[in-house]
Amino acid sequence: MADNTVADVKKLSFERAIEELESIVKRLEDGKVPLEESVTIYERGEALKRRCEELLRQAEARVEKITTDASGRATGTAPLDVQ
Repeated sequence: MADNTVADVKKLSFERAIEELESIVKRLEDGKVPLEESVTIYERGEALKRRCEELLRQAEARVEKITTDASGRATGTAPLDVQ
């Protein structure tokens, strides 16, 4: 895949990347795309998937949970444990 295509993907928002990824999946599932084009859009799909994963990791790192004391009053925040 061309470097400029990867650079293009790195500029996409999560919503735009997931929308394009869903479109690629649909096209590939339909099975009406010529082989060479299938390979090309599959590679773009992989780049889009990596972009979405990267943006999700960044969002998870920013999410915090509110900590409370025994009476339920907020005492601060702590990193969200998503396990």
